[in-house]
Amino acid sequence: MSEAAQNALWSASFDQPNGPPLAMSSFMSKPLVLNFWATWCQPCIAEMPLLDAYYKQNAAKGVQVLGLAIDQPSAVAHFLSQRPVSYPIGLAGLVGPELSKNLGDEQGGLPFTLVLDAHGQLLHRHLGRLHEADIAQWQWA
Repeated sequence: MSEAAQNALWSASFDQPNGPPLAMSSFMSKPLVLNFWATWCQPCIAEMPLLDAYYKQNAAKGVQVLGLAIDQPSAVAHFLSQRPVSYPIGLAGLVGPELSKNLGDEQGGLPFTLVLDAHGQLLHRHLGRLHEADIAQWQWA
Protein backbone atom coordinates (compact mmCIF):
# COMPACT_ATOMS: atom_id res chain seq x y z
CA MET A 1 0.00 0.00 0.00
CA SER A 2 1.51 3.31 -1.06
CA GLU A 3 2.09 6.18 1.32
CA ALA A 4 -0.40 8.28 -0.66
CA ALA A 5 -3.05 5.56 -0.30
CA GLN A 6 -2.39 5.33 3.45
CA ASN A 7 -2.65 9.10 3.82
CA ALA A 8 -5.94 9.13 1.88
CA LEU A 9 -7.31 6.35 4.07
CA TRP A 10 -6.35 7.81 7.45
CA SER A 11 -7.46 11.35 6.54
CA ALA A 12 -10.90 10.22 5.29
CA SER A 13 -14.16 10.61 7.17
CA PHE A 14 -17.40 8.80 6.40
CA ASP A 15 -20.98 9.46 7.42
CA GLN A 16 -22.81 6.66 9.19
CA PRO A 17 -26.38 5.59 8.38
CA ASN A 18 -27.44 6.42 11.95
CA GLY A 19 -24.74 8.27 13.80
CA PRO A 20 -21.97 10.83 13.74
CA PRO A 21 -19.31 10.82 11.01
CA LEU A 22 -16.53 8.26 11.39
CA ALA A 23 -13.04 9.72 11.19
CA MET A 24 -10.63 7.05 9.96
CA SER A 25 -7.97 8.58 12.22
CA SER A 26 -9.99 7.26 15.19
CA PHE A 27 -9.22 3.71 14.02
CA MET A 28 -5.45 4.18 14.15
CA SER A 29 -3.29 2.45 16.79
CA LYS A 30 -5.40 -0.72 16.88
CA PRO A 31 -5.70 -3.64 14.47
CA LEU A 32 -8.36 -3.00 11.83
CA VAL A 33 -10.35 -5.17 9.44
CA LEU A 34 -11.63 -2.87 6.69
CA ASN A 35 -14.38 -4.34 4.52
CA PHE A 36 -15.73 -2.68 1.37
CA TRP A 37 -19.24 -3.95 0.54
CA ALA A 38 -22.61 -3.08 -1.00
CA THR A 39 -26.21 -4.07 -0.35
CA TRP A 40 -26.59 -5.47 -3.90
CA CYS A 41 -23.48 -7.69 -3.57
CA GLN A 42 -24.54 -11.23 -2.59
CA PRO A 43 -21.02 -12.37 -1.51
CA CYS A 44 -20.79 -9.21 0.66
CA ILE A 45 -24.07 -10.05 2.38
CA ALA A 46 -23.06 -13.69 2.81
CA GLU A 47 -19.85 -12.79 4.68
CA MET A 48 -21.36 -10.17 7.00
CA PRO A 49 -22.46 -12.63 9.73
CA LEU A 50 -18.92 -14.05 9.75
CA LEU A 51 -17.40 -10.57 10.11
CA ASP A 52 -19.92 -9.71 12.82
CA ALA A 53 -19.08 -12.85 14.80
CA TYR A 54 -15.36 -12.12 14.40
CA TYR A 55 -15.89 -8.58 15.66
CA LYS A 56 -17.88 -9.76 18.70
CA GLN A 57 -15.18 -12.32 19.55
CA ASN A 58 -12.24 -9.92 19.18
CA ALA A 59 -13.47 -6.43 20.09
CA ALA A 60 -12.38 -6.86 23.72
CA LYS A 61 -8.85 -7.53 22.41
CA GLY A 62 -8.86 -4.16 20.62
CA VAL A 63 -9.48 -5.56 17.14
CA GLN A 64 -11.72 -3.28 15.09
CA VAL A 65 -13.94 -4.06 12.12
CA LEU A 66 -15.25 -1.33 9.84
CA GLY A 67 -17.57 -1.83 6.90
CA LEU A 68 -17.45 0.80 4.16
CA ALA A 69 -20.58 0.68 2.04
CA ILE A 70 -20.23 1.58 -1.62
CA ASP A 71 -23.93 2.21 -2.00
CA GLN A 72 -26.75 4.73 -1.63
CA PRO A 73 -27.23 5.90 1.99
CA SER A 74 -30.96 5.04 1.92
CA ALA A 75 -30.24 1.51 0.67
CA VAL A 76 -27.63 0.96 3.40
CA ALA A 77 -29.93 2.29 6.14
CA HIS A 78 -32.78 0.05 4.96
CA PHE A 79 -30.49 -2.98 4.68
CA LEU A 80 -29.07 -2.47 8.19
CA SER A 81 -32.57 -2.07 9.65
CA GLN A 82 -33.28 -5.60 8.40
CA ARG A 83 -29.82 -7.12 9.01
CA PRO A 84 -27.98 -5.16 11.71
CA VAL A 85 -24.32 -5.74 12.51
CA SER A 86 -22.36 -4.91 15.67
CA TYR A 87 -19.45 -3.21 13.92
CA PRO A 88 -19.62 0.33 12.55
CA ILE A 89 -20.61 1.03 8.96
CA GLY A 90 -19.40 4.06 7.03
CA LEU A 91 -20.98 5.38 3.86
CA ALA A 92 -18.14 5.46 1.32
CA GLY A 93 -20.45 6.27 -1.60
CA LEU A 94 -18.71 7.49 -4.74
CA VAL A 95 -15.36 7.85 -2.94
CA GLY A 96 -15.34 4.15 -2.03
CA PRO A 97 -14.39 2.61 -5.39
CA GLU A 98 -11.45 4.98 -5.84
CA LEU A 99 -10.27 4.42 -2.27
CA SER A 100 -10.49 0.63 -2.55
CA LYS A 101 -8.66 0.74 -5.90
CA ASN A 102 -5.86 2.82 -4.36
CA LEU A 103 -5.67 0.31 -1.50
CA GLY A 104 -5.09 -2.59 -3.90
CA ASP A 105 -8.48 -3.56 -5.35
CA GLU A 106 -7.27 -3.14 -8.91
CA GLN A 107 -10.24 -5.08 -10.33
CA GLY A 108 -12.78 -2.95 -8.49
CA GLY A 109 -14.57 -6.02 -7.16
CA LEU A 110 -16.59 -6.52 -4.02
CA PRO A 111 -16.30 -7.55 -1.33
CA PHE A 112 -12.78 -6.31 -0.70
CA THR A 113 -11.16 -6.69 2.71
CA LEU A 114 -7.95 -5.33 4.19
CA VAL A 115 -6.40 -6.40 7.48
CA LEU A 116 -4.13 -3.76 9.01
CA ASP A 117 -2.00 -4.05 12.13
CA ALA A 118 -1.93 -1.46 14.91
CA HIS A 119 0.71 0.50 12.96
CA GLY A 120 -1.43 0.67 9.82
CA GLN A 121 0.70 -1.89 7.97
CA LEU A 122 -1.09 -4.21 5.57
CA LEU A 123 -1.18 -7.80 6.80
CA HIS A 124 -3.75 -9.32 4.44
CA ARG A 125 -5.71 -8.29 1.37
CA HIS A 126 -8.65 -10.35 0.12
CA LEU A 127 -10.89 -9.87 -2.90
CA GLY A 128 -14.10 -11.88 -2.83
CA ARG A 129 -16.16 -13.53 -0.13
CA LEU A 130 -14.39 -14.34 3.10
CA HIS A 131 -14.65 -17.81 4.61
CA GLU A 132 -13.68 -19.04 8.07
CA ALA A 133 -10.39 -20.39 6.69
CA ASP A 134 -9.47 -16.90 5.44
CA ILE A 135 -10.17 -15.32 8.81
CA ALA A 136 -8.24 -18.05 10.61
CA GLN A 137 -5.09 -16.79 8.83
CA TRP A 138 -5.34 -13.33 10.38
CA GLN A 139 -2.54 -12.99 12.90
CA TRP A 140 -1.96 -9.89 15.00
CA ALA A 141 1.60 -8.92 15.88
